Amino acid sequence: MKVVTFGELMLRLAPNGYYRFFQNDQMQSTFGGGEANVAVSLANYGIDSTYVTKLPKHAIGQAAVDSLRYFGVDTSKIVRGGDRVGIYFLEKGASQRGSVCIYDRAHSAIAEAARTDFDWDAIFDGADWFHFTGITPALCPNMVDICIDACKAAKAKGVKISCDLNYRGKLWTRAEAREAMTKLCEYVDVCISNEEDAKDVFGIEAEGSDIYGGKLNHEGYKSVAKQLADKFGFEKVAITLRTSISANDNDWAGMLYDGENYCFSKSYHLHIVDRVGGGDSFGGGLIYALLNGKTSQQAIEFAVAASALKHSVEGDYNRVSVSEVEKLAGGDASGRVQR
Repeated sequence: MKVVTFGELMLRLAPNGYYRFFQNDQMQSTFGGGEANVAVSLANYGIDSTYVTKLPKHAIGQAAVDSLRYFGVDTSKIVRGGDRVGIYFLEKGASQRGSVCIYDRAHSAIAEAARTDFDWDAIFDGADWFHFTGITPALCPNMVDICIDACKAAKAKGVKISCDLNYRGKLWTRAEAREAMTKLCEYVDVCISNEEDAKDVFGIEAEGSDIYGGKLNHEGYKSVAKQLADKFGFEKVAITLRTSISANDNDWAGMLYDGENYCFSKSYHLHIVDRVGGGDSFGGGLIYALLNGKTSQQAIEFAVAASALKHSVEGDYNRVSVSEVEKLAGGDASGRVQR
């Protein structure tokens, strides 16, 4: 099985621990990005995982490539060129102080890529699945066309397509997102969303839910999933359900609608180490489970468990194995020392 993902790989700069920006003179440097995070998860699960992007030829660009190679991700389809690696600064929140992300990604190599940079027929040779997010077409108008090119090529080869809506208000307006994602979702088989993205992008809202007050209405999310599926013909719609009690403590669950059944996972109470990449680890877990023929209930349990574990791991990448995820999904959430 081979999965291709496409997006922007960024340099992450973050103060140590829970320090505020420039509370001292040190920052940790790592790499991450929505689709790259999914590629790493799948590689860790033993899936043949190929990541596509564009990165400069200089040392920082090479370090970004090497960060993926470490996990066994195929980087041979990464286009080299351009001048910049996008950067994001992360200040991790604690208690009632939320996390802060500041982007410095304008004119990055991928944002200035051309449609001719990517030979999608060659990229999808032998592929079974293609994954992208709503972040990638938001980078620039040209990237919408590139994503459409990729989706058309994937469809021509019979490749399943998944998309995480992932609305980012700092990159484009709701109107721009709706126009672009309406075009792209015509090609999508599996849609991943959360309690906010469906509303921000398509105006579809879960009634009777208050994510900040700790109230999630299951019937409302069933309605959201069905409306999305009916609108675009999705085979499956997965929705992550997060209740933010504080920056450190969340309740986490998910739902998968397969056209007939609404499958809700068990809920986990998370004490968060690092929540960035949590949604991507959910996507990676879901893709793995569906590729391996798990039932809808098994798939949503695996995806939510994978993401729950990611919240305990520093950095964007989820460094867990199938056995660790299956152990948690099977009910062992004790966190006891393994000897």
